[in-house]
Amino acid sequence: MNKDKRYQIFTRFRANNLKPDTELEYRSTFELLISVLLSAQATDVSVNKATKKLYAVANTPQKMYALGEEGLKKYIKTIGLFNSKAKNAIETCRILMEDHDSQVPGDRTALEALPGVGRKTANVILNTAFGHPTIAVDTHIFRVSNRTGIAPGKDVLQVERKLLKFTDDEFKLDAHHWLILHGRYTCIARKPRCNSCIIEDLCEYKHKAVD
Repeated sequence: MNKDKRYQIFTRFRANNLKPDTELEYRSTFELLISVLLSAQATDVSVNKATKKLYAVANTPQKMYALGEEGLKKYIKTIGLFNSKAKNAIETCRILMEDHDSQVPGDRTALEALPGVGRKTANVILNTAFGHPTIAVDTHIFRVSNRTGIAPGKDVLQVERKLLKFTDDEFKLDAHHWLILHGRYTCIARKPRCNSCIIEDLCEYKHKAVD
């Protein structure tokens, strides 16, 4: 895909959604961090449903740590992998209290040192909470990048690097959200909704779906 096509694609994304944001519900950087931790292999809807009750009683590292693993599990047991997620969240709270004055760090190295926080999660926090032009590649973005030809790659890191290289600076802050929403609602895995796609004429997918 050439540079002009990519520019047109992101221009259309921006015109369609000027201020995209995560669909996870949060009111602080700490809540965002915990929600992203919980969202691995789970839907944003299921996470929001659980955290609505959780954050009403534990919306700081101190309050969540006080729940303990077993106490936290009661709130997140409807979310997949809740046992390991509870363990990671409680340990993350401890580290935030002891090493970061109970604040979520805006540094990649410090973020990735937290239990359960990998590169993707760190990218989400850096982008959404701190305004860094990072692009977190999840399954939706990996699929969209390869299927459309925007940034094809054999693994998520390769796709991330290509997106950062090929995406114009004016789009980088919002590219993550545009791509994930496009993959979630239009360029879906089983049968992409090509006929309702705003970039259908620019997309280089060879097997476009026809209703």
